[in-house]
Amino acid sequence: MVSLLMFFYIFLALFGIIGFMRGWAKELTVIFSVFLGLGFVAAFDNLIPFTKDLFTEGSPTEFWFRVVVIIFLVLFGYQSPRFSRIAKATEKRDLIQDHLLGFIFGLITGYMIVGTLWAFMHVAGYPFSPFITSPNNDPVLGETALRLIKWFPPNFWLGQHPYVYVIVIVAFIFVIVVFI
Repeated sequence: MVSLLMFFYIFLALFGIIGFMRGWAKELTVIFSVFLGLGFVAAFDNLIPFTKDLFTEGSPTEFWFRVVVIIFLVLFGYQSPRFSRIAKATEKRDLIQDHLLGFIFGLITGYMIVGTLWAFMHVAGYPFSPFITSPNNDPVLGETALRLIKWFPPNFWLGQHPYVYVIVIVAFIFVIVVFI
């Protein structure tokens, strides 16, 4: 059986390769879509009064709601934008620095997407058991995986929810100033 930690690193490499091929500007829009998804989840959890009773903490319903929000926004983030500046920034120039920056942003995208989904699954108590189990069951990599989970975006930003709103605001200012 392969541990979740190994799958995380495999997906990180895969997203890095995708970022290498797509370019840095398109990967940046996906990163911003994850920020937007985290902001939406934080607003839904903390700011909208009637939603506090809608989900219980760690329930499968809460897990699936969060996963659908993130995946929906990520899929729209992966759709190529039609703005002229983004098209100019993403056109193939075949410069090595553009590819390397795309690879780095792809790694960040993978960390944001896979880390967010793994953190949601951890909070929900690994609802896919026995197919996907908690890292506590792995004596070798379990401690490393649990330390890594603390640094995933939902645990790092949603626990301190004012930060996620600031990040979403800064991301939208960046998009408006640079891309439009």
